[in-house]
Amino acid sequence: MYLSYAAGFDAWGNPALIGVTALIGIALPAYSRVSNRIEQRVNYALVLVTAGRLARFAAQFAFNLAAFLIIQLGGVFGDTSLSGLGGIVGAAALTTAASQGAQYVAIMLFNRNLGDLNRNVMLALAANIVVTAAAVVGIPVVQPAFVVLGIGLAAFVFGSGILSDLRGVLFPKRGIGIFFGTFNPFHITHLRLIRDALEHRNLERVIVHPTLVPKGHRLALERGDIVVDRLENGLQIYERTDRADPYVDYFPTGQRFFAPETRRHLIEGALEEAGLSNQVEVAFMPEVYDARGFHGVIAEIKKNNPGKPVHGIHGSDVGGMMVRAIMDECGWIYPIPIRRRDGISATAVRSGATGMTPESINAALSQLKSDSSQVVINERKFRNDKGVLVPA
Repeated sequence: MYLSYAAGFDAWGNPALIGVTALIGIALPAYSRVSNRIEQRVNYALVLVTAGRLARFAAQFAFNLAAFLIIQLGGVFGDTSLSGLGGIVGAAALTTAASQGAQYVAIMLFNRNLGDLNRNVMLALAANIVVTAAAVVGIPVVQPAFVVLGIGLAAFVFGSGILSDLRGVLFPKRGIGIFFGTFNPFHITHLRLIRDALEHRNLERVIVHPTLVPKGHRLALERGDIVVDRLENGLQIYERTDRADPYVDYFPTGQRFFAPETRRHLIEGALEEAGLSNQVEVAFMPEVYDARGFHGVIAEIKKNNPGKPVHGIHGSDVGGMMVRAIMDECGWIYPIPIRRRDGISATAVRSGATGMTPESINAALSQLKSDSSQVVINERKFRNDKGVLVPA
């Protein structure tokens, strides 16, 4: 940012520009966490994609507007620099829209196995800063292109969000449901959501697919940024290493996980106990998931169910909204958004809460915590191989 504006306005020694860019450089990681948290809080409360994006836009707009005002008061901008962009307010709105849109595109590319999440986002932000500076300088071709870019990305971000939210209230009452998540572990609210989806949307069946090793974790493990440090109460505990980037949140959905195979068997046991095995399928596609993530899983499900509307169950927590974003990227999927208000959560179960899981899972978790060599789920026997349940 400093190089772009200093070069554009010959303001290398301007104290306002130096101060603002230094402050942004120092505060950017914290600011990113705050803007993420704002969007997550609104999503949790309202489970509306558009509302969360508007909240994030408002926070970033205020930040950008303050930065532009300080730079302008410091004498960096000329009298007519921003006239073609709608003044300070217009320039701040356009760069915020372009930045937010570029970040979502960067995340979409990562979700499709193109690039690294943090590098994608940083490249998007850097490109937006350079283009914004060129537009503010008044380069003839760049300025109108930047206006079109900002408006276009705003239309993409908020237009896709509005369509997603509309699909949550305007949907056909037929088809199949998909339910993705870590299910770490599966609990009674998961069962209730499945029953409600089957009944209220008249679905012929629901397909449940647990997250395997999350892509972010898998890549960080390959780089040596994190490791599976130990086994604790049957849970694999992930920890940072000395190689980890201190500004990266490696564990947005936690760092304690039951092994994927274990979560699969727990889900199957809970569905069998609840009498839902005939209506609910537990899919487990490790090759597809490792290669293409949930995008690939959804593609396989659509291929196997041609012409059938697909409905996606998700919660308002961070993991649920991440799944919602992936479903939105995969075409016309009708979301089944659920506001999490009942106090039941996998986090609470992992922390020792009782009464939140079906009896079959409760019994299995007790055996895992005691490090029993054999775990029994509904009379099915499994060998406990360091937290991984293997059919005996």
